[in-house]
Amino acid sequence: MKNVLPILQERGYIEQMTHPEEMKELFESGKSVPFYIGIDPTADSLHVGHFVSLMVASHMQKCGHKPIILVGGGTASIGDPSGKTDMRKMMTRETIDYNVKCIKKQIEKFVSFEGENAAIIVNNADWLLDLKYIDFMRDIGSLFSVNRMLTFECYKQRMEKGLTFFELGYMLMQSYDFLYLYNKYGCKLEIGGNDQWSNIIGGVELIRKIGKDDSFGLTFKLLTTKEGKKMGKTEKGALWLDASKVSPYEFYQYWRNVDDDSIEKVLCLLTFLPIEKIKELCAFKDERINEAKKVAAFEITKLIHGEEEAKKAEEASNALFNGNGSIENMPSNKLENSDISLVDVLVLTGIAPSKGQARTLITQGGISLNEEKISDINYNLSEKDFADGYAILKKGKKVFHKLVI
Repeated sequence: MKNVLPILQERGYIEQMTHPEEMKELFESGKSVPFYIGIDPTADSLHVGHFVSLMVASHMQKCGHKPIILVGGGTASIGDPSGKTDMRKMMTRETIDYNVKCIKKQIEKFVSFEGENAAIIVNNADWLLDLKYIDFMRDIGSLFSVNRMLTFECYKQRMEKGLTFFELGYMLMQSYDFLYLYNKYGCKLEIGGNDQWSNIIGGVELIRKIGKDDSFGLTFKLLTTKEGKKMGKTEKGALWLDASKVSPYEFYQYWRNVDDDSIEKVLCLLTFLPIEKIKELCAFKDERINEAKKVAAFEITKLIHGEEEAKKAEEASNALFNGNGSIENMPSNKLENSDISLVDVLVLTGIAPSKGQARTLITQGGISLNEEKISDINYNLSEKDFADGYAILKKGKKVFHKLVI
């Protein structure tokens, strides 16, 4: 057993804690603390927004604590209103079950399901969907003050557009999850991103209202840029952890191109490198900080996609930016023939979402073909562009696609 709180604090994870002094005593006691983290299965893959949560779970398990991974098969039917301006689209039970199955495979990369403090996965559909409304509202709903709930940020921001009673019940459901896990597995702690603070408080207070005094909550920092925006957004949308949605190369390049000011935080939160090594890598603020970015990109890609895919992505990146390495693994598209307009190619590769935006990119000088800038919106590719057996299409300095016939 090892006290995990100093580790989480040193790496910059912790944002808020309920009952900090009591929690400190709990982790200093040397006892294993069962804890849970909730993930709503709203898609068939996790994305970078889940990454920090699972890293915290991994650190805690390594220190001897038991992870309970709760997939919200029941709460996903409602949808967490936190951070949302509109009510979430309803999902069928079949879709939710399929998403849960896909997500489980990704969770296994962070926590172990073997050993003395083996992680377990539970689905709150197993207990929420069988609840009887009158009983639930009498036993649980009566312990919540609507006046207090409406002071929480997750509800306040919805008041202008309208908050349904359906959504108002989300906090009760998540709080009941904590109570259920407390009673069945001895779960003492709920952890989550800082946007979950209100919901976590609800669960902690519910358990304490029924006469217990050993429930706790902890939130950690959201992964944001220096401007305060959530990290993990790309031109194509979310930075998914599924290789079929975001290729290992694209995933690698995202972290390779992270802002200089964010690289130390990324290394602390998303890798297991020792703090001393991270400080050493981030000691420079000039071009030498690129070495830290390379390490971050490799380590994070290795964690999600495996070492082999990380090496392939690294080689492809080196080939493009340093002139050495293999271009075999860079994003590529097959064309039926070489006679195709540049505008159509930009749309086909996803570099531009429409022909209009493709023309704008060309006229603004943002597109190169085989290292030659193209400014003619009527440019047609031909065999001469494929003299090496392929052509390299480039947007700006960082987006590359290999074209082959």
